[in-house]
Amino acid sequence: MVIYSGVFLTGMLTTLLGPLLPVLSARWSLADAQAGYLFTALFAGSMAGAVLTGLLLPRRGFRFSLVLGFALTAAGALPLGMGSWTVGLLSVFSYGVGLGFTIACTNMWVSDSNPERRSSALSILNFTWGAGAVVCPFFFAVLHREGFGGAMAPALAAAFAVVALLLAVLPFKEPKREPAAADSSATQASVWSVRFGPVLGALFFLYVGTENALGGWVASLAKRNSAADGTLWMMAPSFFWGALLVGRGLAPMMLRFLTEVRIVIGGLALASLGGVGLLAASSLGAVLAWTTLAGFGCSAIFPIQAAWIAPTFGGAAPRLAGRIFAMGALGGATLPWTVGFLSTAFGGLKAGLVAPLAGGVIMIALLLISPPPSAKR
Repeated sequence: MVIYSGVFLTGMLTTLLGPLLPVLSARWSLADAQAGYLFTALFAGSMAGAVLTGLLLPRRGFRFSLVLGFALTAAGALPLGMGSWTVGLLSVFSYGVGLGFTIACTNMWVSDSNPERRSSALSILNFTWGAGAVVCPFFFAVLHREGFGGAMAPALAAAFAVVALLLAVLPFKEPKREPAAADSSATQASVWSVRFGPVLGALFFLYVGTENALGGWVASLAKRNSAADGTLWMMAPSFFWGALLVGRGLAPMMLRFLTEVRIVIGGLALASLGGVGLLAASSLGAVLAWTTLAGFGCSAIFPIQAAWIAPTFGGAAPRLAGRIFAMGALGGATLPWTVGFLSTAFGGLKAGLVAPLAGGVIMIALLLISPPPSAKR
C-alpha cells in the first residue's frame, strides 16, 4: 500500500539525523549545543505541520493532507547537506513540516479506519515506520563508506515525490467518520477541557522528545566510545530502532494479555533502565547493548498513546489530534536540543543523556497519578 510505503520512508528520514549528525558536526565544526539545533529545526517544523493538520484534515480530508505532507517532505529534504549550516537548518525545518503532516495524518487515518482495534493497527503502522528507521543507518553507512553519503537525502526526496504523486492519482478510501461540526460538544472541546487531555499532551511531549533524544544522539555516543575507526558507530541507531521494531511487531500479541497502561509503564521502565546503562557505558559494545534495551522499552508506547486520542476526545479528535501531535513535535524539538546543551555546558554527552532518562521517569509518574480512559484495541 502506498501509505505504508510513505510511512517506511518517513521512518528513514526522521531518523537520518542520528547517523548524519557526527558527519555534519565535523563538516561545520559544530559543538553539541549547536548540533542540537538541527533537532530543534526538525521538530519545530514537525510541530507546525501537525498544527496545520488539525486545520486542514477536518476540511480537506486525508488524501489532500497526505499528498501535501509527502510533497513538502520531498521539497525540504532535497538540499540537506548541500550547503552551509544555515541551509541545513532550513532544509531540516522544511521537511519537518512535511513529516508533521504525514505522521499525524497516517496515524489518524489508521485509527479511524480501525475503530475496533486501534492499538493493534497503529502498532503495525508504526512497525512499518520502525523498519524504515532501522535500515536508514545501514544505507547511510554503506553510501558514506563509498563516498556517496550526500546522495541519501536527495534519493529520499525523490521517493517521497513518487509517493505524493501516487496518492494524488490512485483511488483512495476516506475512513467513515462523523464531522466534528455535527457534535456541539466536539466543537467546544479543547485539549484542556477533557480530563485526560493535558496528561496526554504531556505524554506526547515527553515520549517523542525522549525517543528522539536517545535515537538521535546514540551514534555520537557510540563514536566517542569506539576504540577503532570505521563505520560501526553509524549502525548504533539501528540497534535502537531495530529493538523498537521487534517490540512493535510483538505489541499486537502482548495486547491480548496485558492492558495498554501496563505495557506502556513496563516499556518506560525498560527504557529508563537502558538510559541508566548508557550513562555508565564505557565501550561501544556496552552502548549498543543498553541502546537495544532502551529501544525495546520504547517500542509500544507511541502507538498506544496515539490510540488514546480518539477515546479521549471523541468527536473532537480529528480537530484536536494535530495539537496533540504538535505537543510531541515540541518535545522532539526540546529534549534532543537539551541533550546537546547539557553536553556542552557540563563537558560530556552523558550529562546530556540525563534529560531523556528524566523524561521516562516523569511519564511513569504521570500514568500512575492519572491513568487514561479505556481504549478499544
